[in-house]
Amino acid sequence: MDNIDLEILRILQENAKASYSYIASKLKIPKPTVYYRVKKLESMGIIRSYRAILDPEKLGFEYITITLVRGRYGRGYHEKIGEALARYPYVQSVYFVLGDIDFVVLAKSPSREAFMKFLESMINSPEIERTSTLVVVKVIKEDLSLNI
Repeated sequence: MDNIDLEILRILQENAKASYSYIASKLKIPKPTVYYRVKKLESMGIIRSYRAILDPEKLGFEYITITLVRGRYGRGYHEKIGEALARYPYVQSVYFVLGDIDFVVLAKSPSREAFMKFLESMINSPEIERTSTLVVVKVIKEDLSLNI
């Protein structure tokens, strides 16, 4: 990867709908070069997907939680528990971490009741030893883009 690739990534990260023509004119390079480089970045897995960023509040997903999960230790427990946590429909992120807890789970649910169903399923799971949930009252910053 060189500076041109990084500039292409910056543009696409800011606007995933940016056309090859737009990128080419912005970077003063030929359109086929942009096409080739984007395809290369996709094939390398650097660009994983293109998505619209939705406003969760406007869509009714206002109940944001961060749940700290301690799993019951065993062979492959992190994969088994992590995959189970990731299957819940409102979970956006699952992180396997080191320390006193094993997983950090970020969820955006449409209601407290919807979240409580998920919480009860975790509590009733024999693989999960303990949970602690933080409820977000205000989002100060939320940005999935990388500072490249």
